Amino acid sequence: MVNDKHIKGYLWGQLSLFGEAEIIGFGSVSFKIKKIPRKNANKIIMDHHYSKKFYNASTIHLGIYEDDNLIGVLQYGYAMNPASMAGVVKDTKIDEYLELNRMWLKDGSPPNAKTQALSYSIKYIKRKYPKIKWIQSFADERCKKFGIVYQAANFLYCGEHISDFWELDGVLYHNSLMTRNPKLAPSAAFVQKNKERAEKHTFRQFRYIYFIQRNLIKDLCFNILPYPKHYAAAN
Repeated sequence: MVNDKHIKGYLWGQLSLFGEAEIIGFGSVSFKIKKIPRKNANKIIMDHHYSKKFYNASTIHLGIYEDDNLIGVLQYGYAMNPASMAGVVKDTKIDEYLELNRMWLKDGSPPNAKTQALSYSIKYIKRKYPKIKWIQSFADERCKKFGIVYQAANFLYCGEHISDFWELDGVLYHNSLMTRNPKLAPSAAFVQKNKERAEKHTFRQFRYIYFIQRNLIKDLCFNILPYPKHYAAAN
């Protein structure tokens, strides 16, 4: 494996008792991504992200910093149906992919900051989690830009699908919660109990894939399509 300490851009924590330092981020003094506590990331997402809620299956929590100011958050983890990933890229095991569950960046941030933060986070993941082969993310129609940030970061576009959501008290919940066991998921119990006062919405979602291991593109189970544009009409 490449000695990361000699690669420009990687950020390191303090030495452990065994004389080894942990990779904690990537970037420069002026702009970087760096590991932050889960509870801090979750609070920022709840306060600022359009969904108004964090995703429980997120496992990697990265702060986006301009100088020493925290201006955004990236959260990676499992997909909603983790075991289904072999249906996206053949033979994928549950610990060989990540999904970008949440991304938020403060308004007025530097130009292209989202793309740069995304690129830095991939570099971090590549070294910190060498088992990860590819990353998936979805652009939501609510954002009105159809995944421009992923296009700029060289993700592959793999088509769109329609998803239903239920709005309760200003928060949107995925339709899958309507059939999930309420004893296992508090959010499912809440949505099911309050369905009569919930408002149903339907949105297009756009699937993007980034291959850390480029040789696996041949195993992709979706067609690679031209990028959609922000002015594209619904199919």
